[in-house]
Amino acid sequence: MARLRLKTKLVLSISAMVVALVAALSWIYVSQMVHQRVVESYAGADFVAHQILHGARQALEIDLSATRVDTSDPKKVHDAIEEILQTDAGLNGLLQSIVGYSPTIYDAAIADSDGIAMLHTDPGSLDKPLPRREELSRLRDGSILEQLSVVYGRPRVYEVRIPIQRGDVPFGEIRVGLSTVFLKNELQPLLNRALLLSLIAMMVSVALAAALSNTALRPLEAIGRRLDLMTADVGPPAEPETQSTDEYGVVTTKIDRLGRQIQDVKDVFSALKENLDQIMGTLQDGLILFTHESRVVLVSASAERFVGMPRSKMLGCDMEEIFDDSTKLGRIVLDAFALHEPVPQREIELDNGRRMQISLDFIEERGQRIGALLTMRDAESVRRIENEIELSRRLAAIGRLTSGVAHEVKNPINAIVVHLEVLREKLHQVDPDTLRHLSVIGTEIRRLDRVVQTLVDFTRPVELRLADIDLRRIVEEIVQLAAPDAQRQGVEIVTEIAGDRLPARVDADLIKQALINIVLNGVQAMPDGGQLTLTAARTGDLAAIEIHDQGAGIPTEIRDKIFNLYFTTKKQGSGIGLAMSYRVLQLHNGSLEFESDAEHGTTFRIVLPLARVESGSEIRTEAHSAELS
Repeated sequence: MARLRLKTKLVLSISAMVVALVAALSWIYVSQMVHQRVVESYAGADFVAHQILHGARQALEIDLSATRVDTSDPKKVHDAIEEILQTDAGLNGLLQSIVGYSPTIYDAAIADSDGIAMLHTDPGSLDKPLPRREELSRLRDGSILEQLSVVYGRPRVYEVRIPIQRGDVPFGEIRVGLSTVFLKNELQPLLNRALLLSLIAMMVSVALAAALSNTALRPLEAIGRRLDLMTADVGPPAEPETQSTDEYGVVTTKIDRLGRQIQDVKDVFSALKENLDQIMGTLQDGLILFTHESRVVLVSASAERFVGMPRSKMLGCDMEEIFDDSTKLGRIVLDAFALHEPVPQREIELDNGRRMQISLDFIEERGQRIGALLTMRDAESVRRIENEIELSRRLAAIGRLTSGVAHEVKNPINAIVVHLEVLREKLHQVDPDTLRHLSVIGTEIRRLDRVVQTLVDFTRPVELRLADIDLRRIVEEIVQLAAPDAQRQGVEIVTEIAGDRLPARVDADLIKQALINIVLNGVQAMPDGGQLTLTAARTGDLAAIEIHDQGAGIPTEIRDKIFNLYFTTKKQGSGIGLAMSYRVLQLHNGSLEFESDAEHGTTFRIVLPLARVESGSEIRTEAHSAELS
């Protein structure tokens, strides 16, 4: 029964489709045929009317002024014209032949300007008013539905009218009537034939649908067997299903099971892909994964910096479309793939002088190559990270040492201060020289106490007072604070600040302290004057503040020591400023780097994360002159 139901559905659906197609074609055929017949009938009636017009003109070519008719009397002229038309044998013969031989012409007449029949195919209508019928041209120009409704509706008579005149004076019109009954009689055989053909087509479609359904259902069994093999490892459905015994129902059930399996795999794959994309987007190393056909299937975001091609363009490309032998990196990769030899981790210098670490490993399974993994790493970044780790380690070690020393020294200093005050009180009469020595001892003890307190403050955990602030405002305040010292040194401070906001969540006081230390160092590095440039701009999701001086630069042998606590090359320096600045930037998840050479001076670069991503590239430049007066 189930198979019969499916077969019946196919038969009915195919038959309905054929019926719809036959009905549409039949409608088009009938409508076109009716429209064409109406147009032909109009053309025939119009031709007949012009024949009558030609015959009437020939009959009225008589000069009435040569007869006894008083041409000044319109009635006599009218009677004379009517008599001429009615007695003209040729014109009357023409009217009778038209009605006798035309299959669709109902009647023909010549009426005067008042609608009175002067000549008519029906003698009983002479000298009688003629009815005003609807013009056939409206039916000709009407829609198909209007034409069909007229043909198959109640019988009606349409007419074609042509005005007639004698000389330049109109005196009547020619009317040719056309009956819809005659049209229907002409169309009936054609319509019956179309209906018969439609019925035959529908019967043939039912037979073809039955045969087609048998042919169409047969492959479903083979599809069902294939699906059984594909879903053999899939367990029973998680929810009870409504089983069907026909071919369609069985195949649908199996496809549902296969769909659930594919959906589960798709969900797992989507989750893995999303996690993998997040990991690849945050990796600092450049990773490129190739298939066994040397096509790229996975690229990390950092690989763009090393290859110089957008990540989206590399995906799906062949290895030779990305690398070429014109570059050192390309030659190494191409040779490794050609020889099928891995590249152990090594450091190379690129054509632009940049150094990078590279390694290429081939992935194999059961002795067959299934892919390759290319790893690229910025050697300078690796060394810089290692240096920062080493510097942090040394600062931590120094912090632990100084914390203990400060604790041990603080107590003796307090005792010395107390005993010095007691000694000062016991000495009632003290000579000026002894009093001076006591003052010197007190001053030095207080200075030593400040140094120890600085050590304690440096090693003590800092509680950040974070607030949302525009870094541009901090830079402007730093310029105002450093302006007096810059003026004394003959240094001009120039700022290049981004036009849009640089919002960051920071401890404003600590950031100011870190910046002022670097700015004052730059000012002091130019004893003969110069220009100090402060730049603040956005770089992605980070804010970059650069401080560039035109001094003599930092000697190479001490560059790795400038962030050490108490390291200084100045006579009056404390060696705390840069170490404190470095620590402040670490506390804010930022970084402090520098570049220096003897010809171009030193540039310190401070990088801080922005509170939110904002766009803006407009630069506002302001020069602060500080000249010796």
